[in-house]
Amino acid sequence: MKTTTRLFKALADETRLRILALLREGELCVCDLMAVLNLPQSTVSRHLAYLRNAGLVDDRRQGVWMFYRLADAGSPFADELLALLGRRLGELAQVRRDLEALRRREVTGAAGGCR
Repeated sequence: MKTTTRLFKALADETRLRILALLREGELCVCDLMAVLNLPQSTVSRHLAYLRNAGLVDDRRQGVWMFYRLADAGSPFADELLALLGRRLGELAQVRRDLEALRRREVTGAAGGCR
């Protein structure tokens, strides 16, 4: 039950839901998330740590850059919940704007030094 509670707490925040929607597109650097969400590094990192502690994201270091990706949730319940969320999040206007901002960032090469 503790794992389920942790999962729902992690999903009970708009910023974390936006991060999960962005990570459905693939692995992203913290700087990508900062730019798209228009949030400071400390805020983005705090939300990523919460998601990591809930088992929803994995990270890797490449030099000074941290990259994040969706984790295999590890349970059929979590996998099913994340799949449903993924389908529904794309219907939200804010998430659509975030995804468009991410695509523009990729097209213009604005990712900078982290790639």
